Amino acid sequence: MDEATTQEAEGGQRGSRKTRVGEVISSGMNKTIVVTTVTRVPHPKFGKIVKQKKKFYAHDEEGKAKSGDTVRIMETRPLSKLKRWRLVEVIAK
Repeated sequence: MDEATTQEAEGGQRGSRKTRVGEVISSGMNKTIVVTTVTRVPHPKFGKIVKQKKKFYAHDEEGKAKSGDTVRIMETRPLSKLKRWRLVEVIAK
């Protein structure tokens, strides 16, 4: 066996998964929330710090998160056409 399969057989490490912190903007769907994150990056040409907003669809099994909550989400396998994230915790109500 090669090293990768040996590591998996021993209950080894998976690749690290990305996490994001953002605000819930919609929780109307069944077991799904829409989270928006704001990233501050320098403009490629002018250098000024600009905000980039991005929406993520996340799986919320228990329906804990409501609109306006701050949450932490984690990358996961594709769960539907748009959902590739899952809710880890609700940080602030």
